[in-house]
Amino acid sequence: MDWTAFRLSVVLALWTLVLLVPFAIWLGRILAYRRFAGRGFVEAAVALPLVLPPTVVGFYLLVSFGNLSPLGQAWQAVFGHGLAFSFEGLLFASVLVNLPFAVQPIQNSFAAIPDRIREAGATSGMAPWRVFLRIELPLAWPGIATAAVLTFAHTLGEFGVVLMVGGAIPGETQTIAIAIYDRVQAFDERGAAIMSAVLLGVSILALGLTNTLSRRVGRRARDA
Repeated sequence: MDWTAFRLSVVLALWTLVLLVPFAIWLGRILAYRRFAGRGFVEAAVALPLVLPPTVVGFYLLVSFGNLSPLGQAWQAVFGHGLAFSFEGLLFASVLVNLPFAVQPIQNSFAAIPDRIREAGATSGMAPWRVFLRIELPLAWPGIATAAVLTFAHTLGEFGVVLMVGGAIPGETQTIAIAIYDRVQAFDERGAAIMSAVLLGVSILALGLTNTLSRRVGRRARDA
């Protein structure tokens, strides 16, 4: 078991949650409640990582993060090192590739809240931010929890984008998914089997929690 790669994967997943979940709550709420020009294109852009091959996503991110790109050059000038093949670049890539896993469950959860409940809070004199904190957020928590579980599990298992953007630098960008691939390449079947079993267990747990939380959202929508 490569514990260094496992710890790196967990740290990457946690930081992805820290950066992505607040943004997903903001964007998911907007997509659930507001109708505006271009809404369909925004939803399509969010879902894009689900339909594009990971290597295609990784290629475009690698080009965007490279030293010849404006973003890569700006990062190099400010921080003194490149963005591609670094943990920071890997984190940005993880946030982008996990957008659909975070935004869609949260959007569905906000959309399942009956309008009359939100309107009752507004007519009782509650400010919009209090309606959000006291009414919407507690009712949307199953979707938020689902988004967090899916994002965490997907980050642990992501391979294509991680390999393209981060490479396989031990202790910096070599996640457990990359470590499994390296073990197979080195004919270390036992090491690959142990790490694969860990990811399998995490995936089963994530799917179980997701299904449970999804049923709660569905029951709330039917009872409304």
